[in-house]
Amino acid sequence: MSLFLDREDAGRQLAEALASYKSKQPVVLALPRGGLPVAAQVASALNAPLDLVLVRKIGVPTQPELAMGAVVDGAAPIIVRNDDVIRSVGVAGAEFDAACRDELAEIERRRKRYIGKRARAEIAGKTVIVIDDGVATGATMKAALRAIRQRGPAELVLAIPVAPPDAVRELRQEADALICLETPELFGAIGFFYDDFRQVSDGEVIAILSRFPTEQRTTG
Repeated sequence: MSLFLDREDAGRQLAEALASYKSKQPVVLALPRGGLPVAAQVASALNAPLDLVLVRKIGVPTQPELAMGAVVDGAAPIIVRNDDVIRSVGVAGAEFDAACRDELAEIERRRKRYIGKRARAEIAGKTVIVIDDGVATGATMKAALRAIRQRGPAELVLAIPVAPPDAVRELRQEADALICLETPELFGAIGFFYDDFRQVSDGEVIAILSRFPTEQRTTG
């Protein structure tokens, strides 16, 4: 039996678990594309600004779903290597670098398409909640958290609907607080825990972002 109807349902459940953060006037950051519908529910409930963190998994060339690292957008891109995977599959340095360049190009495409001239959320000195629709290996999220940490948040919170216990243990070292609704021992893939896990389109990302400003909203 699935744990969540869809990403919006996961977001509503996550928002309940994060209710105490509303008074901290947090900033919500989503990993696109799948993390955005989840994060939108949280941002709405917490009356928080919503922005993106552009991060891409670096997949093994022969097994794209297997993460050998991740790369995060920024003035100096952050690259996290999964050396255990790199060694086990025998990927050469040149292969890793080529895959990294491909993912940086995709990040640039997404930045132009999703963000364009949109103002970016202020992170320094803020409570920042980072959200995705789930975590499998944790390599992509680890890269995202390390990059955000360099931007000086007062508190860095990771909030996810579902992840395996070993990934949660590892990611606790990267965040000040971690909220994960479900940690099944038998994991498989994130999509197993959703009734509806269809791919989120670029158009949906743009539509969601258009509903949320990046500055703090005032309550009336």
